Amino acid sequence: MQHSTPVAVGIDVGGTKTHLRAFAGTESVADHVRTSSGWRPHDHVAAAAWLAALIEGALPEHVRPSAVAVGAHACETPLQCEAIRLLLQERLQIPCHVVGDAELLVPAAGLDRGVGLVAGTGSVAVGRRADGTSVQVGGWGAILGDEGGAAGLVREAARAVWAAHDRGEAPDILARLLLNAFEVDEVPALCAALESATDVSAEWGRRAPVLFEAAEQGSAIAAEVIAAGGRALASLVVRLDARGVPVDDVVLAGGTILSQPALYSAFTTALAEALPSTRPRTLQLPPVEGALALARILLRPVTG
Repeated sequence: MQHSTPVAVGIDVGGTKTHLRAFAGTESVADHVRTSSGWRPHDHVAAAAWLAALIEGALPEHVRPSAVAVGAHACETPLQCEAIRLLLQERLQIPCHVVGDAELLVPAAGLDRGVGLVAGTGSVAVGRRADGTSVQVGGWGAILGDEGGAAGLVREAARAVWAAHDRGEAPDILARLLLNAFEVDEVPALCAALESATDVSAEWGRRAPVLFEAAEQGSAIAAEVIAAGGRALASLVVRLDARGVPVDDVVLAGGTILSQPALYSAFTTALAEALPSTRPRTLQLPPVEGALALARILLRPVTG
């Protein structure tokens, strides 16, 4: 039956999977995971309809949401997120909030302010100024950006291997592992192999482990690519600081930085040099908890 206690719904729409959690007070109402297939954030009408259908299918019969907050993959600008929010709110007739998925990290960590930094296949950092204005840096895709993410690291590894080839150096362990990963016989052939990818981020990104394997086996080139990736991630936080975002805490998420100690160490070292008082912390809870926290804020009574 319909809950007398307001039902808060939080949704984390990731690149591959979507997680919805709903609570009535402290009572769990739904905990639902599905693929993100069909999510089209650049089609605002389709995105709002997709979210509404997700909520309807995940909540028990006769349970209606009282507030919904969404952290959405590829919701890249405040205007885009606001367009989806308005359509979803009109459809559901309840308060709604839509942000990019990286904005879930800070509230998921139980913080009111700070930086959310994701380094998975790609990389991005987000935060809010004191006036609430959202600021995002990075996240420009594997071809032009995403430094420190898996795909960006592979791109830079290939560039470093090409530079060594141009200097007349024999292929080192990084070059040999990359050649094997892309199934080509010589360094010049890496160019065509990278360019032939139909899904650049995914196909480049899944080769990232060879970079860390090469570093462990003593490749100086691989070690420098990783160090540069860490510096690039730290520079995202520096840019947010320069734009007025509080950077006392940086909440980290993403499979690449959390699973590769060498990258994590390179990032924290560079961050300590640039912003000594900033505290990096890894996210301990699923990001959907951040969406739930934002939904609960919508349920708070408005005070004059």
